[in-house]
Amino acid sequence: MDRTLVDFVKALRSAEIKVSPAETLDAMECMDIVGYDDREFLKNSLSMVLSKNPEEKESFDICFDKFFTFDKFTPSESADADEMSDDDMGDDGDFDNKSSGNQSGKGGGQGGGQAGGESELADIPEMQPTSELGKLLVNGSRTDRMIKIAEAGRAVEVNQIVVFTQKGLYTRKIMDHMGLKGLQEEISELQGHGGLPQKMLSGKLKRHRDQLREQVRDYVEKQFFLHADESGKQLREELLKKVKLSNLEKRNFKDVQEVVFKMAKKLIAIHSKRRKTYKRGQLDVRKTLRHNMQYDGMFFDIKWKSSKVDRPKVMCICDVSGSVSNYSRFLLMFLYSLAEIIPKVRSFAFSSDLGEVTSLFQHSNLEDAMSKTMRDYGNGSTDYGRMLQDFKNHCMDDVNNKTTIIILGDARNNYGDPKSEILREMYDKAKRVIWLNPEPRSSWTVGDAEMKKYAPCCHQTEVCNSLVHLERVVSNLLKTTA
Repeated sequence: MDRTLVDFVKALRSAEIKVSPAETLDAMECMDIVGYDDREFLKNSLSMVLSKNPEEKESFDICFDKFFTFDKFTPSESADADEMSDDDMGDDGDFDNKSSGNQSGKGGGQGGGQAGGESELADIPEMQPTSELGKLLVNGSRTDRMIKIAEAGRAVEVNQIVVFTQKGLYTRKIMDHMGLKGLQEEISELQGHGGLPQKMLSGKLKRHRDQLREQVRDYVEKQFFLHADESGKQLREELLKKVKLSNLEKRNFKDVQEVVFKMAKKLIAIHSKRRKTYKRGQLDVRKTLRHNMQYDGMFFDIKWKSSKVDRPKVMCICDVSGSVSNYSRFLLMFLYSLAEIIPKVRSFAFSSDLGEVTSLFQHSNLEDAMSKTMRDYGNGSTDYGRMLQDFKNHCMDDVNNKTTIIILGDARNNYGDPKSEILREMYDKAKRVIWLNPEPRSSWTVGDAEMKKYAPCCHQTEVCNSLVHLERVVSNLLKTTA
């Protein structure tokens, strides 16, 4: 049962319920105490041990019901499984001809033919299968079959299924593990024998084999929705993190937005703790002497040097022209998702003229603010020199040694005046100037790109064209900004 519980914990983790190894051991102890007789009692007990909040409890209930539910069957289904029909032996034309011949030979009447056929079938001795799977299918109960299917599924690791197209693969693996090869050989041998009892048994085995295949296929499908639904989602999220944002289609924006919020939540969890770090090993001599004067110079209260990390003050300038609009969209989304730990974000958008959109994001939902920003500032011809001049005229006085300036753009200036001296002035006044360029470094000096002039005026220049890059930049910003 411990193996079953471990598999259940894997399913919970796939459903984004965090279960630690210690909690898994607690759950095992819990199962030993409460037992397995009362399903509802076991469910509530495990829920108390493995789920920590209302959202996790809801996901736990769904996962428990899926994982520990088996197909119910009715007596009629069992009866249907044991019935013989003419179709079971229809694979051999000789048997059908014999039946029809007997019917026509018994007084020429329909009723007489049926009676004669039934009496002949009753006189035929019934054979028993010799293969292990054949014995299970003919003599075993549906419960026995489900247990064997579950054991085979565990043996072939069906819980590792990732995509729906693997359903047929795992169905075949489970059938092979249960002994399909031996069953097929027995069916072929019976068909080649030529006797009527052998043909009846082969038809029966084939029918049971097809029924088993359907049961296994249903079982694999349920395992897919239990394990691979979230695994597939995680796989899609990993792919979306790495794909170039410029290649995303509009239908992917919602999925990417969810990924951004998850990444932001992760960063919040890391950086929202008390924002003071202590550098153990660096003794603060003055504070130590001052605090220990009351002890006649004995060092009872040791003081260590510490550096306080403040929340960063960020100014974000985004090029929203067509070539880089997607990058800007998700950078702004990222920054505003981190409002808990970056409360002082001022956002600016431009193609040529620079405009502040901070209040727009504060008073509108994210999607509306994005759309309005792209509409108002995304239609002009790109002019970085004009943007820098506007920034100097309206915002330079607000820049100080605690300000981090993030510029996201490809630095393609249509051969206009780059005005890099203004960026040098920003460099001198700000704590950090970070330039995020979605193009590869090999393109930074090609054509009308001005990165060769802008890069010396920045503390940091990075290629940034995916969510992974954005996460890395923002995480480093939170770590190093003081």
